[in-house]
Amino acid sequence: MRNRFDEQLELLNVELIRMGALCEDAISYASRTLMKEGDFSDEVYKTDREIDQKERDIENLCMRILLQQQPVAKDLRQVSSALKMISDMERIGDQASDIAEICSFLQGWETESRLHIRDMAEATMKMVTESIDSFVKRDLELARKTMKEDDVVDELFNKVKTELIGLIGEDSSKGEMCLDLLMIAKYFERIGDHATNIAEWVEYS
Repeated sequence: MRNRFDEQLELLNVELIRMGALCEDAISYASRTLMKEGDFSDEVYKTDREIDQKERDIENLCMRILLQQQPVAKDLRQVSSALKMISDMERIGDQASDIAEICSFLQGWETESRLHIRDMAEATMKMVTESIDSFVKRDLELARKTMKEDDVVDELFNKVKTELIGLIGEDSSKGEMCLDLLMIAKYFERIGDHATNIAEWVEYS
């Protein structure tokens, strides 16, 4: 019975890694669309749907583990943490889709904030990767490192906000564009928060 249980836990880890990779893809596609490397919005939406399906699959796997096995406290924490983590990952997919949708309205923008938003995207992708890795590897130090990296994302968000407020002050006609960019930066900041939540669940487990 324990061997079967361990196999299911290993499958759970594999599925979490796959879901995390999809989250990275969604963030990457949204960022590339924002940086005008091409229109990857359809890829973002498709990946978001795959993330939603993966959430349902992992949820079903966790329910089977809980119902068919008799997990001890440590295993129970691992499974319950996974259930919480997939909820955060599903929200990451949603926010990547929101970014892609806003990108379709952005035109002709060239500001210093663009670089900071790109840095936010890269930082949040790194946080998502590390938070999932810390769960699979049961690496508490990596989880805590991920939590601290959220400060970097928050600092970048504040820089974007300050620059966009200044830009509106200089040219009020750019107000709508600045608000769109601020919303995109806020979505990346929230993605960082979700990655932090995942790392916190790792600490709990």
